[in-house]
Amino acid sequence: MKTMTLTAYGPDAAFTETDTPRPKITPGHVVVRIKATSVNTIDTMIRDLGSDLPLSPALPAVLGMDFAGVIEEVGTGVSEFAVGDEVYGCAGGLADLQGALAEYMLADARLIAKKPRSLTMREAAALPLVGITTWEGLDRAGVSDGQSVLVQGGAGGVGHLAVQIARHLGARVSATGTGAEQMRVIADFGATPIDFKTAQIDDYVAEQTGGAGFDVVFDTVGGANMTNSFAAAGLNAHVVTTVALSEIDLSPAHFKGLSLHIVFMLLPMLHDVNRAAHGQILARLAEWVDAGAVKPLLDSERFGLSDAGAAYARLQGGAALGKVVVEV
Repeated sequence: MKTMTLTAYGPDAAFTETDTPRPKITPGHVVVRIKATSVNTIDTMIRDLGSDLPLSPALPAVLGMDFAGVIEEVGTGVSEFAVGDEVYGCAGGLADLQGALAEYMLADARLIAKKPRSLTMREAAALPLVGITTWEGLDRAGVSDGQSVLVQGGAGGVGHLAVQIARHLGARVSATGTGAEQMRVIADFGATPIDFKTAQIDDYVAEQTGGAGFDVVFDTVGGANMTNSFAAAGLNAHVVTTVALSEIDLSPAHFKGLSLHIVFMLLPMLHDVNRAAHGQILARLAEWVDAGAVKPLLDSERFGLSDAGAAYARLQGGAALGKVVVEV
């Protein structure tokens, strides 16, 4: 089969088109004919940092965590899927799991679900990692009807889904971004847009929450922005972050009694713990997508498998609006 393979790590490392043996079926797994795979920030971090990250695969490596495709083989012990099923998931591209920048991929059946019927393969491939991340964060924070939620980075991969799912759960949602395009995206998904470059935290907290602060702040930006999230949160509120790789003063969180939730959705893949939960989340997410409650935002640029390097550059360059997807 054709794969896009890395033989070295680093910011300048190039993908090489390689002929690789097609994966053999094993118990509890399926072989999927990949139709599309999306590029996530963690994918680019693995390519750039390599062995500096404990989850990077050994070289030569085939990256790509998210995928949508068609099942071609079913292993023993798998009863919920059949040959020909259209599925999606996040099931490889790290540690010893081959990724989706390939024509075929071996996937643990617990990590996948039947793809949303209303989406194309390209659209479905954009959802798994960011969808599971969003679901886990909002679930941990206990988002419910009538709460106020602030999404930091509401036009991003996780952020645009956090806006939609929080609204579907009945919350009143505001979201930060900057520039006309991001403001439009946030408003189109039903949240109140806040330009973080011009708006003052005290002002939008007063306007959106009557000065009480948000019940939940979902921070997809991280780093120094966590201080802004603490400032925007109310007393005994929940702050969810997907980017906690930083040192930060927790004093503001202490004096508000905040609950801090760090979401790292790759743990089931890395440690083979509770993998079935991811398949269940994806199945439920597909129902919500098909009901019209959630839809992915895709970048306008299109890439084929041989364009993997350009797709990574598109995401890292900051010009993408929505998920970057590689079609296979």
